Amino acid sequence: MTTFTSRLLMAAAASLMLAGSAFAQTTAPATPATPSTKTAPAKAETPKAAKPERTAASLECSKQADAKGLHGKERKKFRSECKKSGGKAN
Repeated sequence: MTTFTSRLLMAAAASLMLAGSAFAQTTAPATPATPSTKTAPAKAETPKAAKPERTAASLECSKQADAKGLHGKERKKFRSECKKSGGKAN
């Protein structure tokens, strides 16, 4: 009788483990796609803010940083100081 009981417990435990993974993998119910939501891009509804135009001082500082071969933190620091002085080399 103990072998029957142990087999029954093993079967119950196995079915609970398999059932748990089956429920975890269920997907959300599909919603019908309407043509307007499928073809209309989401960004058309909420336009992003346009990038601000780069100022003449910013462009001049970038050119100077390129000429000096600056990259990374050095370039960022140089451009920051350059823009504060209005695009004039320090």
